[in-house]
Amino acid sequence: MHTHHVANGHEVVQLLFIFGFSLLAVLYVGAVLFTNRNYKKWPMYRTICWCLGLLCASLAVVGPLANLAHEDFTMHMMGHLLLGMLAPLLLVLAAPITLLLRTLSTNSARLLTKLLKSWLARIVTDPVVATLLNMGGLWLLYTTELYTLMHDNSVVSFFVHVHILLAGYLFTISMIYIDPVFHRKSFMYRAIVLILALASHGILAKYLYTHPPSGVILEQAQQGSMVMYYGGDLIDAVIIFILCLHWYRATKPQVVKEQACAID
Repeated sequence: MHTHHVANGHEVVQLLFIFGFSLLAVLYVGAVLFTNRNYKKWPMYRTICWCLGLLCASLAVVGPLANLAHEDFTMHMMGHLLLGMLAPLLLVLAAPITLLLRTLSTNSARLLTKLLKSWLARIVTDPVVATLLNMGGLWLLYTTELYTLMHDNSVVSFFVHVHILLAGYLFTISMIYIDPVFHRKSFMYRAIVLILALASHGILAKYLYTHPPSGVILEQAQQGSMVMYYGGDLIDAVIIFILCLHWYRATKPQVVKEQACAID
């Protein structure tokens, strides 16, 4: 009876995610079509990134991979990479806030801008805070009984998955600025925090290699840890590249000017 109840609960959670992600996809595409009539055409690659990001998140929480993740730690880690790292990166590259600002009326856009300038936005988008929410949540999940509870309780599972996605999104927007950012941090500050975050992620993967969560056999823990370690490095490499590219573009005019002064 307990197993049947848990299975039904997870089915409800999957339906909620399907509805939520489908709604986000429709709203985004609808906003693109609506604003294209009055503004410059919205870049197609951003729409593709949004749809791919939602698809990655969906694969992690709905369907075969999500079902296998309850039994196989390796599959769980693949879902973690999709939901907590790849999906947030793709969603950030889709620039949803920029699209929302050009979709809203003038008054509504001003209210949203005021919210983005608020002290709360300053706090949650700070790289240190975003890293603590992201990495702190992962350490809590895998080093406590929360991992077991997540698979036994559909409500806990829902909130854990939502947290992983949102924390990953906040972490990504705190490192690379695609949408408007009113509380900007220096490139050096973001780079240092990013290095520390990558180190924390790598240390956690190595820790899980020999200290699996409760109920996970060692062989699966080792395979899953390698997926977390090497797969995470690939996605982090993209974030590093974008951050360095923005850094280079921001300093290039100054470098050119200094060279011109030297020639003169």
